[in-house]
Amino acid sequence: MRKGSNMFGIKNKPAPISNYETEAQKVVTLIGEGAVCDGPFSARDTTRIDGTINGTVRIEGSLIIGQAGKINGNVTAQNVFVAGEIIGNVDCAAGKLDISDTGRLTGDITCRSIVIDENAVFSGKCTMTSDAPSAQTAKERSVGSKDAE
Repeated sequence: MRKGSNMFGIKNKPAPISNYETEAQKVVTLIGEGAVCDGPFSARDTTRIDGTINGTVRIEGSLIIGQAGKINGNVTAQNVFVAGEIIGNVDCAAGKLDISDTGRLTGDITCRSIVIDENAVFSGKCTMTSDAPSAQTAKERSVGSKDAE
């Protein structure tokens, strides 16, 4: 039996990165394994990188870095999911950063929320941004629950 196939010869679906299979299904731009991009890289929609980018990366949607993916440069995106490696600063100030158990990130982070799996590697400083409307909502709920008592 061939590797990656089941007993019926049907190729198995690759394992999703973390819980973001729905993000992966929306991938519009793909940098394949073995591809190397030198210089700045930008894309408008969700992008998956399985190759190497040496330079600044700016994505208007979400960025998914596969296990073989590597970025040597600063990253800006709405959400960033790391199973590979980033050496540079990451800015997803309005979104989420998720470093899976195979992910490595060396650099400073600015994000609204962060998930770092066990065995993931992060070396740098993390700055959390706040979402004023949700902070205000939480404060109102807190005051409302005290009034109900």
